[in-house]
Amino acid sequence: MAASIGKRAARARFIVLAVLALSLVMFVIIAALAVLNEGMGKFVATIASINLGYYFGALVCVFLSTLVGFPKWNMFIRKLGIKIPWRKNFAVYQSMFSMDITPGRWGRAVVAYTLNRITGMRFGKTFPAVVADILTDFLGFIAVALISAFLVHSYGLVSIAISILLLIPFIFIYVKAPFDYVKKKLWGIRKLRGIFKVAEVYFRSSRSLDAGTYAYAMVFTIPSVLLSGLALYLVVLSFGISLTPSLFATILFIYTSSLLLGMVTGIPGTLGVTDAAMLGYLVAFFGPIGVTFGIASAIVIFFRIASMWFSEIVSTIFLFHTFSYWKPKS
Repeated sequence: MAASIGKRAARARFIVLAVLALSLVMFVIIAALAVLNEGMGKFVATIASINLGYYFGALVCVFLSTLVGFPKWNMFIRKLGIKIPWRKNFAVYQSMFSMDITPGRWGRAVVAYTLNRITGMRFGKTFPAVVADILTDFLGFIAVALISAFLVHSYGLVSIAISILLLIPFIFIYVKAPFDYVKKKLWGIRKLRGIFKVAEVYFRSSRSLDAGTYAYAMVFTIPSVLLSGLALYLVVLSFGISLTPSLFATILFIYTSSLLLGMVTGIPGTLGVTDAAMLGYLVAFFGPIGVTFGIASAIVIFFRIASMWFSEIVSTIFLFHTFSYWKPKS
């Protein structure tokens, strides 16, 4: 048991460190392109010009965007009948964001295992909280993406198409009929029976979360997305670009549409795709007010440091702390 737990912890550490290392490579590539485009001196001057006051505000917004979702998570936990001390539940919740770099954020399933180790409740009983949190995050994100696309009159149909693609997996997770069909066909395979039994527990437990629960969860999800968009807004301001409040909708569109494009690829951390899309959008929308390729590159790098590196460092600290809950019980 101890060896198995150690392997799971090591795997989680490897995922986090590997994606952060790849993101560092991406930052170097973006910086190199900026240097080739505008010259080393100009790009270094751009980096040095950052207003640390605005950037600190961006970091605060990133942290608040995770913090504001805790009441939603706590509600899912209570609805599922999972009894856990408040402090431990908060640590588990914060650790969940360390896995946002995984495709579709499904690495968050690690916290269902943590809850299993703390409470003794079966994985199938705790996993619905993770699924509900991912789904409501997506729904809030998609809502803001579509509204902002409508407001800036850009790529509305593309946003709708990508949103539909991202929501398709949830059909198989929430609709039991496909699972029953697969179970009927493959029940003869003994190695799969354990998985089917866990899934049965999952579907029974997920019924505890009704439509009203999901609707109420959006009260916390949408502000979380807006705070992340505000973080990008502040990063742009930190490089001396004058943005009026009326351009906040454009910032939200750039943030949400860039991430949607990255999410649909399934690349860990949406690396490369989101960075390139955000870079292109910043130059396209704000080029007339002074956003050059070099400035856009700096904005992308520093925003990703805030939204990925800073968030990952904080959540990974909580993740490593929750590993202590994984120890075999005496």
